[in-house]
Amino acid sequence: MAEKKTKSADSTDKSAVKKTSAKAETAKKTAVKKTAAKKVPAKKTSAGKSTVKRGVPNCSGKTLVIVESPAKAKTISKILGSKYEVLASVGHVRDLPRTRMAIDVENNFEPDYVLVRGKGDLIKTLKEASKQASKTLLASDPDREGEAIAWHLATLLDIDPESKCRIRMHEITKNGAEKAVSSPDNINLDLVNAQQARRVLDRLVGYELSPLLWRKVKRGLSAGRVQSVALRIVCEREEEIENFQKEEYWNIEVEASADSRKYKLKVVKYQGKEFKIPNKTEADKVKAALKAGQLTVKSFDTKENMRKAPAPYKTSTLQQDVSSRCGFEPIRTMRIAQSLYEGVELPGRGATGLITYMRTDSLRLAPEAISAARNFIEKAYGKAFLPAKANLYQPDERAQDAHEAIRATDASITPDSIKEYLTPEQYSVYNLIWKRYIASQMSDARITKNTITCADNGYTLQQSGNVVAFEGWGRVYPLSVAAVDLQYAKEGEILSVDKILAEQKFTQPPAHYSEAGLIKILEEKGIGRPSTYATIVETLSARNYVEHGEDKKLAPTKLGRTVNAFLLKYFSGIDNVGFTADMENSLDKIDDGALEWRQLVGTFWKDFKPLLDDVAKNGEPMHLEPEYTGENCPQCGKPLLKRSGRFGEFIACSGYPECKYTAAIIKTTGIKCPKCGEGELVRRRAKNGKAAGRFFYACTRYPDCDYVAWKLPQELAAKLAKKKETEDGDVSDM
Repeated sequence: MAEKKTKSADSTDKSAVKKTSAKAETAKKTAVKKTAAKKVPAKKTSAGKSTVKRGVPNCSGKTLVIVESPAKAKTISKILGSKYEVLASVGHVRDLPRTRMAIDVENNFEPDYVLVRGKGDLIKTLKEASKQASKTLLASDPDREGEAIAWHLATLLDIDPESKCRIRMHEITKNGAEKAVSSPDNINLDLVNAQQARRVLDRLVGYELSPLLWRKVKRGLSAGRVQSVALRIVCEREEEIENFQKEEYWNIEVEASADSRKYKLKVVKYQGKEFKIPNKTEADKVKAALKAGQLTVKSFDTKENMRKAPAPYKTSTLQQDVSSRCGFEPIRTMRIAQSLYEGVELPGRGATGLITYMRTDSLRLAPEAISAARNFIEKAYGKAFLPAKANLYQPDERAQDAHEAIRATDASITPDSIKEYLTPEQYSVYNLIWKRYIASQMSDARITKNTITCADNGYTLQQSGNVVAFEGWGRVYPLSVAAVDLQYAKEGEILSVDKILAEQKFTQPPAHYSEAGLIKILEEKGIGRPSTYATIVETLSARNYVEHGEDKKLAPTKLGRTVNAFLLKYFSGIDNVGFTADMENSLDKIDDGALEWRQLVGTFWKDFKPLLDDVAKNGEPMHLEPEYTGENCPQCGKPLLKRSGRFGEFIACSGYPECKYTAAIIKTTGIKCPKCGEGELVRRRAKNGKAAGRFFYACTRYPDCDYVAWKLPQELAAKLAKKKETEDGDVSDM
């Protein structure tokens, strides 16, 4: 019934759904009329009032602006004033239905779009408002997805996409909004078709491959064109870690002095060549030789290094930096950035968008943004911190460069000046964005590096120290320089050997990826785009294909590895980095109008469908074997086993559904609760509200002890790191 209702609501332009492409649909609509500039005013009653339906704002004589989110609508409405009515579509208005594939493969991959469930009344409101308005402007986000939303809105509202109906706001400020409404453009149908191509490809893979996984591996699984490649990268790293063979080596350091000067020198060469100390026997030989010899200063070198200012943020670097400095997951970072982009109420300024659009791969800053930053730097820090010319940055060769880099919309709005009007998480993200923007236009930092080189019985020993000679951009953004003031030593000077330290070490395997680290790899390999990075990683967690360790690093679950093994065995031709990166390049070509989207989809389907049919018929199943715990259910006595769900693994009864007993799997950190001192801290995952999916730490004695923290205090985190350390080495001195 709901589906019939949706189709009926969509019938206002039924022909628009069934055209061969966005351009074909547009061409036909253009031949009929251009409705973006001409709207029929609402009828008047005898009292001179508009006959407006309840809930529909009076748009007569106004310009209607349709954006995506209510928060954005509120901000823009305050900026534009009473001559404009700003309404929100609340995201997509039409999409492919969830209950079926809805791609007519026999009819040139025609997508069957329907109204998004629950949007019927909203669409009626938008239609009525658009009829009343003198003009309708579509102001969805300035990217592929936003362009597609604008196109779907134009279809439903009977607006010609080739008319001047589309505006793009890269920053939601007075200047940004007024500039946008004063220079409307047509909908970019190449971008729309690129979005359609991505949507259709993902639907074909998801709705064809997922059922196959149900039959061959486990019911309820899903596969995705990009998600599966990301899973493969995580699994390959896990294999590297498992196959890694650690090797022993030793570090030897000499604590030396002369007068009141202290040095800590490391053995780096023997007979002028770099060498490795493989075991304790060799380490003891080196120690004995150093003790028998004489430690003589060979040189003391001073070199000044210039450290270039960092580029402003793009989507991936913002997610990585916020993750390392604030501990936020990428999906959370993007949610916070979205709120800063959409606007915050500031005294004396009103609703203000604080940052530019946050889904971008560009490092470019607008000339006016560079000028504003340079003016601020000169006034706030002085001319010494201002380079002679503006700093310019080159994006990656794969970058689309459609938008500016992520920056503050107003250099004069410092983070501390508006801190009280932001939430703590908004402040944290804005603080980094503002600082990175300003730092990107500041003078280079100068670091003085001092190096002392000594010789002893054929061995070369060195120590280096860094001193910040001029902080430059480091005045604003962390330089991350460990300052060591190495005191001068004269060539030929004899140093006293106070202690020789030998420490056993082992080579370490590559680390698991963090969420931000995985995004960095995806970007480097050309997989996904700024708008999809966070969602790709979030999907892997939601599907329980990966789990987060205590250090927030990603490791594949047993389920994830099984799915990856199946895809790798039968679909390695499409489940690989090269194929997925090439597909992204092809989507970019559609963006540029150099490739027709149905041609791309058709080429993919021609190879994919026969392979799919063959695996369905001949592929061997890889069913997951039940993992029993060795214990019995306390309620019915049947064996307990591990199961996986939305929030990770848990214990369940094998007698389900007759017996519904479940229990959480509790892994303690081994750290005593800082509040009660009796229980231990365990890591749990929030299941409800906005924080659903986030990890937190709690006491095992809950509810008797209510200690809870989103992240461990620094000293407790250090204890946990030490507990996990694998460098179980021997340290000796003489």
